[in-house]
Amino acid sequence: MRSRGYPEAVKTRDIRDLVRFTDDGARTEVLYETAQLWSQIVCLQGAQSHGPVVDERADGIAAVLSGEIAAQVGSRRSRMHQWEAVIVPAGEPLTVRNASPEPAVVLLVLAPPPDDGSDPAVSRRDIVSDGAR
Repeated sequence: MRSRGYPEAVKTRDIRDLVRFTDDGARTEVLYETAQLWSQIVCLQGAQSHGPVVDERADGIAAVLSGEIAAQVGSRRSRMHQWEAVIVPAGEPLTVRNASPEPAVVLLVLAPPPDDGSDPAVSRRDIVSDGAR
């Protein structure tokens, strides 16, 4: 299989290295970013939340890596546990909130990646900076 010119195509990362919690709010960390895909780890504890975030061009996936969250996609809500995922259609706002006393870790994936900030609807800065780093 071709790597499409990505030198990091076989570079692995241990997601556990990105898992950190702060009392100041949700902590976010970019996992991977290419011209065609963007992913982020969101760490939540207590009653912390992340969002709403929206991208008019990109479909997304939110997957619970650990813990339990309350997810809202548009006007629909769902309680999600470890290993559950939800699709976020382009243009729909997403909010995730920790829903248990235990911390939660969520993987967000968008394709195509958010704009560099030129589109007022969404930017990497808006998604990444919503919460503490």
